[in-house]
Order: sequence, then structure tokens, then C-alpha cells
Amino acid sequence: MRTLKTTVLIAAMLLLLPNLNIAQESKNQAFYVHEDQVKPSMVQEYEQISKEFKEACTKHDLQDLSWEVASTSSGRYFNISPIKNMAELDKNVMAPLAEKMGEEAFMDMFKRFNKCYDKHGDYIVYLNEELTYMPEGISITTEGQNYRKWHFLHVTPENIQNLKGKLKELKALFTKKGSKEYYRIYHNGFGNMGDYYIAILSAVDEEDYAKKSKANQVLLGEEGKMLFDEIFKYVSKYEVESGGMHPELAYSPK
Repeated sequence: MRTLKTTVLIAAMLLLLPNLNIAQESKNQAFYVHEDQVKPSMVQEYEQISKEFKEACTKHDLQDLSWEVASTSSGRYFNISPIKNMAELDKNVMAPLAEKMGEEAFMDMFKRFNKCYDKHGDYIVYLNEELTYMPEGISITTEGQNYRKWHFLHVTPENIQNLKGKLKELKALFTKKGSKEYYRIYHNGFGNMGDYYIAILSAVDEEDYAKKSKANQVLLGEEGKMLFDEIFKYVSKYEVESGGMHPELAYSPK
């Protein structure tokens, strides 16, 4: 729940952030992410409750909120909502749903959710259009391609600009070669500890991803290999996650 306490904390932190950084981030679409790290034994129950929650939102016509749902094979579930600005975090968008469902039924649903994980949290990420390679138009929902591969590029503060420069070079290389392997780049925002970029790739399934990746490796050739070597000089930690989108759990108002 987005509480007054959270809002006050955000406001206080914003006062400490350089105005330049805020201005730069405002150019990119911001997403509010709620992440649940679901226990392996509770995945099925978690998804069932998520379906019930979506049905309740549909039945009671919840407005002012929409989300996509993605999950990794390691049990990380991401509920992803676009936001216009940080001020939107001040809205208690769930209040109308709680009123229509009844406080007891509403709280019971979240008590059931809480049994499914030991860790969860909220943060902001930004879709970095400058670094994203989707020549046919940027979209986070790729129809018919619900498989996802997340490449996490963690970076220390001293190397952020160096890594960003190399990611610009990567986009330029993909563009020059006419690559058919498209990707979106996100960077961390408020609520994250540490700095990182995420490259997200879509495919039909794991086999389709492997096929695209192999073809792209051949297309980029030695020039691509050398550039990736240069990129990883500035990466302090590299992680890869596989998973997919859950359109059956996504919600958008009528």
C-alpha cells in the first residue's frame, strides 16, 4: 500500500537528489514496480490469488491503475505500473476497491498474498529510450512474444557514464547492422540500492530466443565481440534471469 509514510520519505529523498538527475529521468517513462519473491512451494497459490485480485478489480471497476505482470524462473514476480511522476505515489489508488469489496475481504486477500513470500518491496525504474533498440517503435508489450530474458548490468557510480557511453555504441552497432534482436534498456530509480541497467529481450519461447541470439552474434561478428568485451569492463556484477509475462494476471481499467 502506498502510505503517507512512504510519500513523506520520497519527498524528503527528492530534496537530496541533484535536480539534474531528476530532469534527466523525467524524459523517460517511469514505472512503479512491486516485486514479490515467491516461495517455490507457493507459486501456484500466488498466481491463483493474483487471478482473484484481478477479477475483483474488474468486477468493481478499479480506475487510475493498470499493471503488467512478469515473473522469473527464480520466483520473482513483478507487478509493473506506468506512472507520470512521483506525485502519483501519493494516491491511495486501492481505497475505492477496499470500500467496494469491504475492508475485511480486502485485507484477507492481502493476508493470503503475504503467506506466499518472505520478501517483497517497491521501487521505480525508468525505460531509457535513448539506449533502447526497437527500430519499429518502443513497446513493453510484444504481442506473441511473452518469453523474457533479463540481463542485469550492475555498475559502480564512477563507471555509470562510461557504461552508458558503451550502451550508446551498442545501439549504434545494432542499428548499423540492421539487427533483428530488439531490446529495451531500463535504469534504476528511487527505492533501489545500487546502480544498474537492465536489458530486456522478448521472444516466443526459449528456443526462439536462442535462435535470435545466435543469429545476432553472427551478424555483429568480431566488432560486436570487441564491443561487448569493452562493455563488461565497466560492469561490476552481471546477472541473467529467464521468465515471461503473464497477460492473464495483467489489469487495465475499462
